[in-house]
Amino acid sequence: MDLVEYTEFIIKSICKEPDLIRVQSFQEEEVTILEIMVPESSMGAVIGKSGKVAQSIRTLVQAYAYLNKLGKVRVNIEAF
Repeated sequence: MDLVEYTEFIIKSICKEPDLIRVQSFQEEEVTILEIMVPESSMGAVIGKSGKVAQSIRTLVQAYAYLNKLGKVRVNIEAF
């Protein structure tokens, strides 16, 4: 399982509409950027109260990247 698949698994477990989730990976210098696109209706579940769920997602993804020696990862969560 690569980083994008792992992130999709986490986000799809949280969202009400898992088929609409999109995760893309971009490389920028020495940082991998993960762009997570979720429907507006699921944004509250992904962000969570005071951003705690979003911070937990970032922590899990960064820990996965660290354990698999993938370098630094930045996670962007956006709605469509």
